Amino acid sequence: MQTVKNELLQALQGELDRLWPGQALVATFESPRQAEHGDLACTACLQLARPLKANPRQLAQQLQAALQATAAFQQWVAAVDIAGPGFLNLRLKPAAKQQTVREVLAQGDRFGWQPQTGQPVIVEFVSANPTGPLHVGHGRQAALGDAICNLLASQGWRVHREFYYNDAGAQIDTLARSVQWRARGLKPGDAGWPETAYNGDYIQDVAADFLAGRSVEAGDRQFRASGDVDDLANIRSFAVAWLRREQDQDLQAFGLHFDRFYLESSLYDSGRVQQLVDDLVAAGKTYERDGALWLRTTDYGDDKDRVMRKRDGTYTYFVPDVAYHISKWERGFVRAVNIQGSDHHGTIARVRAGLQAADRGIPSGYPDYVLHTMVRVVRGGEEVKISKRAGSYVTLRDLIAWTSADAVRFFLLSRKPDTEYTFDVDLAVQKNNDNPVFYVQYAHARICSVLAAWGGMPDALANSDLSPLDTPAAQALMLQLDRFPDVLAQAAQDHAPHDVTFYLRDLAASYHRYYDAERILVDDEHTRTARVALAAATAQVLHNGLSLLGVSAPEKM
Repeated sequence: MQTVKNELLQALQGELDRLWPGQALVATFESPRQAEHGDLACTACLQLARPLKANPRQLAQQLQAALQATAAFQQWVAAVDIAGPGFLNLRLKPAAKQQTVREVLAQGDRFGWQPQTGQPVIVEFVSANPTGPLHVGHGRQAALGDAICNLLASQGWRVHREFYYNDAGAQIDTLARSVQWRARGLKPGDAGWPETAYNGDYIQDVAADFLAGRSVEAGDRQFRASGDVDDLANIRSFAVAWLRREQDQDLQAFGLHFDRFYLESSLYDSGRVQQLVDDLVAAGKTYERDGALWLRTTDYGDDKDRVMRKRDGTYTYFVPDVAYHISKWERGFVRAVNIQGSDHHGTIARVRAGLQAADRGIPSGYPDYVLHTMVRVVRGGEEVKISKRAGSYVTLRDLIAWTSADAVRFFLLSRKPDTEYTFDVDLAVQKNNDNPVFYVQYAHARICSVLAAWGGMPDALANSDLSPLDTPAAQALMLQLDRFPDVLAQAAQDHAPHDVTFYLRDLAASYHRYYDAERILVDDEHTRTARVALAAATAQVLHNGLSLLGVSAPEKM
């Protein structure tokens, strides 16, 4: 029905320009709040009333008569009614709604997608420290990042996926020391085991492989252990490579890929961090106090100035972060989206302030942030707080093993990122309508079984006569299908993949209601073919939506 809407919008724009030239009002349609009011609504006359100093209902009468005389409205609109103070409510003919089925079947996997614009956007997500396996919070971020990338790509953006690898700093020193202590025979609970050490069993695994002199290969690096427990530098490099491989396996189990793993260490090795600091000092944007170097971030909207270089000579976290974002800008990414945990809220102001202080022509709102809360995991009615292997948290791989990658993705995307979420493991494995991912996937599989029983040629459906699809149940389902492109556009704009999960549940419910109301494989071939076409279009949209979420659309369940 997108083509129908476009034709109607062109007709509406033409009449607005003809009747009231110079008002520069852009033609738009809205969805009526109540279905019984019609299929589309127009509020143009209410907007024109004040500048024209006219009664909106009288304007509506003029516009109603003009629109009814246009070819597009005569072809696709059954009635144009005036309501309230001057609304125009449009009731579409069944043939207009049937066009949605044709569009879906003709466009297939690309229904809902917009033409590529070539505009680049970089999305940074997961970006976990290489100090342990990925936890369920990383899983929520992974699901969000992948879905947001897919949504942006569907709206024409050229998407670059990046994982910022924090392989420098104090946490890596702690990792190296933890492995060294394990390699020397110490373990959590022993006298002399530091409170700051990492306690998970995986540290013992790293230590054992290090002592055995093993090699690890992961992504951009390969490293062989020396086996010398006094060689802390070798332990450090081996542990980072080992855990990089570990996290790669977590990401692969979740079906994720990245275009680049950007190393924090490269910002120091390349001189980017030092150059940034030198430039800020030379520009007078810094000052010394209490042995530390401070940046005047309050000049750029921060609530207080921030330390750049501590007394011990090391840099605070936000300094390489600013250098990293300058790198993004210089690589041509005029739009950037960061997906991070809500504990990073305080970094937003200081990173943006640092970018403004750097004076590189970067907009003040760069980058965009999507912050998410952590996830509680409940199993058997009780919260699960730790994994034996990780030591202090539930890992992403645990959650996938207990349920499935599909369930983990759909569940973690089913709420707004900034809302608390409890992942119910028992619900995620249930095969009933209470399980949202099962409910949606089952609708797709149910349609596939109908199509298999039909046994016809799917390619012929797009050109079939759809006139039998004139019943209330069929028209309600077609209107639901027509919403899909608008849902994608809004979800991409708002970085809100949860809106897609809500839509898919609504679409599955609409199909189940349609299936219960009308038998599809009836004896009459004309009616049967039309209903099969509607079912096939529904399956296609379910498939498209699930695919954007990174969830499979099974043909059998």
